[in-house]
Amino acid sequence: MITREEIANVLDQPVYDGDGNKIGDAKHVFFDDMTGRPEWVSVKTGMFGSAESFVPIRDAALVQDHLEVPYGKDQVKGAPSVDVDAGGHLSETEEHRLYDYYGINWDSVLSEAERTDDGRFAAGPGTAGAAGTAGTAGAAGTAGAAGAAGLAGTAGGTTGREDAAGREGMRGDEAMTRSEEQMRVGVERHESGRARLHKYVVTEEVQQTVPLTHEEVRVVREPITDANRDEAMAGPEISEAEHEVTLHAERPVVETETVPVERVRMTTEEFTENETVRGQVRKERIEAETETFTEDERGRGDMRRGRE
Repeated sequence: MITREEIANVLDQPVYDGDGNKIGDAKHVFFDDMTGRPEWVSVKTGMFGSAESFVPIRDAALVQDHLEVPYGKDQVKGAPSVDVDAGGHLSETEEHRLYDYYGINWDSVLSEAERTDDGRFAAGPGTAGAAGTAGTAGAAGTAGAAGAAGLAGTAGGTTGREDAAGREGMRGDEAMTRSEEQMRVGVERHESGRARLHKYVVTEEVQQTVPLTHEEVRVVREPITDANRDEAMAGPEISEAEHEVTLHAERPVVETETVPVERVRMTTEEFTENETVRGQVRKERIEAETETFTEDERGRGDMRRGRE
């Protein structure tokens, strides 16, 4: 069981289940108002700590730098959501729901709550009061028999004690550091594709018109004149004869030759485009809590809390 003196080492520390799986970070510890003993620890779970689950601390153990609980990670994350009032207390109804969920016998809880740490019997079971705020871990004051549980202080602070007459104030470093994450976006060059030149051969039909000449026979008849009479009378008077003429014609002759026509190469060109990058960063917030008492309230262990 975690003692009051160990609370400073619990808040803001990792919480693991029995199999070594991290569940989240411890943010609040709740004490029983009557016994003053730690009863519950709230664990920030989910991505970026967006959910908070309650786990019984009675069977938890502080192992080196983390808190170990005997419940599985899925069981803790599935715990019923409870409402904590403005004073930082769980009602008996909410506690009853949590005990039922974790299979803890309610009657045994009542019998334990009726007995204080020194063996005296109290008037009845008390509700659980908060002992820490998210992001802080520190000294928890020791509550009187009839007083509400103390609020945990800043990390590294000394332990304050309180009794029926009042409480000692929280001491320690007067300042704390607030940090936040900043998003830095850079660029990296990677291969986005490849381009290549590929040369191949295609056959196309082409046509061209060329003039062609050819010879044809034409018969020319000339009358006998004094100029050609001698040639005409040179042969026999009556005979058969034959005269042959060779005809010529042109035809197209096709041949090809390879000639260079152009040079083709590839170059790269860079273009710049604007792209919006979105991300999530975590920031710490610091709130101040104050406790004020009146003379009558000190005797009852009552207090008023304020937050700035």
